[in-house]
Amino acid sequence: MPKVDLHTHSDFSDGTCTPEEVVLSAIKTGITVYALTDHDTTDGVRRAEAVCKEHRILFTPGVEISTRDHDHLHFTGYNLDLDNPEFQAFLAQNRQNRKERIRKIIHQLQAAGVDLTEEDVFSRAPNTVSRAHVADALKAKKIVATRQEGFRKYLVPGQPGYVPSAGVTALEAIAHIKRAGGIAVIAHPGIVAEHWNFPAWTEAGLDGVEVFYPAHTFTMRQDLLAITRKYGLIATGGSDYHGPHGGRNSTPGMQIPQSHYDKLLRKLFNR
Repeated sequence: MPKVDLHTHSDFSDGTCTPEEVVLSAIKTGITVYALTDHDTTDGVRRAEAVCKEHRILFTPGVEISTRDHDHLHFTGYNLDLDNPEFQAFLAQNRQNRKERIRKIIHQLQAAGVDLTEEDVFSRAPNTVSRAHVADALKAKKIVATRQEGFRKYLVPGQPGYVPSAGVTALEAIAHIKRAGGIAVIAHPGIVAEHWNFPAWTEAGLDGVEVFYPAHTFTMRQDLLAITRKYGLIATGGSDYHGPHGGRNSTPGMQIPQSHYDKLLRKLFNR
């Protein structure tokens, strides 16, 4: 089956590699279609695009937008107009909201007796800051052993550093992607199944579903494929690769059946 990766992250958000390194890692796995989808920023996109052009990989400019509806209810956008001023202003506001959330997290951790400063965290995030940077700072200070332990002990609901997401709503995320000329896709829907609202999302302009994702079981994929048929949506695939030290899927690239691959090419590239 063809291999694609439409969900990856660089060090412009919470990935651990440069855009060039992320793309090259994906190319080594045999991908033919690629998107860099950093959280709330497109600043690394053109660097990723340059590598794809050099290696003759199909490329689409992307981004991942978090929502306040749930910590993991995210939407990816593709074929975006990177020079759209309204969209860039929207992303800038999202990044500012993230900073405010992280400051609250740091202050709560300090109140709980954790030795952590804003400098410890923000020095790790020159562009988009996230809870991952807090976890990495905790690891650097040997308070935890891994990024995952940092989340588990301090940053998830019920723990001292948890602060709810300050993002937009799902409908607002979709609307902003569409206004930037983009294609809107729900990311990793299997891990937020209890929050599905496909009737409202498709009415708002949702174009696709990330069906082929590492954490999705065979049954989940079949359920999601049934949803794509019901609502006339495309099926996409992405690894959510954050680099070799990102603590998630360690291998970029996802296989996708030929029939869905063909539909994906038509939607993204009119092929």
